[in-house]
Amino acid sequence: MLFEQQPEALQQKIKQLAAASDADPSAWFETVYAQSQGDTSEVPWAKLRPHPSLVDWLSCDKIQGEGKLALVIGCGLGDDAEAVASRGFQVTAFDISPTAIAWCERRFPNSTVTYQVADLFDLDRQWHGKYDFIFESHTIQALPLKVRSKTISAIAPLVAPNGTLLVVTRLRDTDAEPEGPPWALSDRELAGFETLGLSELERERFDRSDTVTEVRIEYHRPADAISG
Repeated sequence: MLFEQQPEALQQKIKQLAAASDADPSAWFETVYAQSQGDTSEVPWAKLRPHPSLVDWLSCDKIQGEGKLALVIGCGLGDDAEAVASRGFQVTAFDISPTAIAWCERRFPNSTVTYQVADLFDLDRQWHGKYDFIFESHTIQALPLKVRSKTISAIAPLVAPNGTLLVVTRLRDTDAEPEGPPWALSDRELAGFETLGLSELERERFDRSDTVTEVRIEYHRPADAISG
């Protein structure tokens, strides 16, 4: 279900929480999880299944997971991380919300995934250039435009040489600032990944409604690259 199809009261709550977190644009995620008290209907992005675009991409066997490291950014309740792990990757999945991470560990007590609390804007520099596959779904679009460049700059260096970054996000066809959250990305903003040394290999566009377009973009870092 799209955010716009959620109950109006929930939409307004999310917008108010995001607006109130101006000093720390990611602080409101923990508030949403904590206030939900275990009710997934109060977490608008909690679908309790992996993103279909990820499932479709993994089914194409474009990358083999055995012996490779994967990272899931803003893992939420863990469904995407579990899907990546099922393909043989050694997966680390992080979220800024301690409540979300504890929820993951309760849902998947026997998981091979390493779930941990971490801040995208303050990650261990040892993660730079470490991951053969990274999945980012809807985290960038959930953060305001004022930190968009900072967000992309935090993600791109994590990709290992010869590694892959798969991004799923809403797309807007204008550089004008959209209303949000979520704040769809523009092509100009997405170009930041290429500025930081990644190459766009493939893009799939999905029209989720008359007003919502989503893209799945596969990026690659050359084998001889040195990440920052």
